[in-house]
Amino acid sequence: MKIGIDLGGTKTEGILIDSNGNELNRQRIKTEKNYQGTINGIESIVKNFEKNFGKVNTIGIGMPGAISLESALIKNANSIWLNGKPLKKDLEIILDQKVNIENDANCFALSEAVDGAGKDHKVVFGVIIGTGTGGGIIVDHKILKGKNNIGGEWGHITLPNRTDDEKKFVKKCYCGKNGCMETYVSGPGFSSCFNLRFKKNFDSHKILEGFKNKDQECEHAIHQYIDHLSRGLSLVCNILDPDIIVLGGGMSNIDFIYEKIDQTLKKYVFSDSFDTKVVKNVHGDSGGVRGAAWLS
Repeated sequence: MKIGIDLGGTKTEGILIDSNGNELNRQRIKTEKNYQGTINGIESIVKNFEKNFGKVNTIGIGMPGAISLESALIKNANSIWLNGKPLKKDLEIILDQKVNIENDANCFALSEAVDGAGKDHKVVFGVIIGTGTGGGIIVDHKILKGKNNIGGEWGHITLPNRTDDEKKFVKKCYCGKNGCMETYVSGPGFSSCFNLRFKKNFDSHKILEGFKNKDQECEHAIHQYIDHLSRGLSLVCNILDPDIIVLGGGMSNIDFIYEKIDQTLKKYVFSDSFDTKVVKNVHGDSGGVRGAAWLS
């Protein structure tokens, strides 16, 4: 049996699967926004699984950020209370077992590549557009991490060819840089850009509701969102040229994206022909947690 845990900024979810990927049990708890609370939450999920089902073979955890190869501490997490902490070491001491930790976008991409929307493809780029923004590269069902453990960190490249308005109506990224894709295409980034431009206080759900009701400001925002997404993905396509791009996270549930993005993306890619599809995930909110279970 395998345990997969998706450590998110608002919730921590655990899944228990057998060797064939069949789900045996699932748990979900609120993420405590402090380091010790996070550790305690993960421990409680593992202990509950083992109490009811017996000792597990492997434990995998997907989380925002990555483990620094230099210090073995967490880096680049938008759940900032994890940064600079020895999460892997502390969990292995508490659980008395090896723990595999991987970036949550890599876990999502792995899940979709193994038995999801990208299962029939060699090179899969998985994109998280939710509370944060990230990406994972999968080649032949293996994560391409890169030398510095930052492979696929698409959320912190700069939106290409920013206009003056796009520079004006956006917040600085939590990472300290300006113009990161995360500040435009994550859920909070999308609503923040809208509110700065139109002096409103809408969340992404309210903007989408306005779009469905043909509100002009909301329609403008959705079309601009697709353009931002396409411009950012064009850089990935020009460098990686993946077989398929799979979207996940809350913003991936906007169905209108898939009506327009293939043609919009094609405008920005450096090629006379381009037939890579951008598709919605198969596993939904379970993608990250399933991918974490597949890590071992």
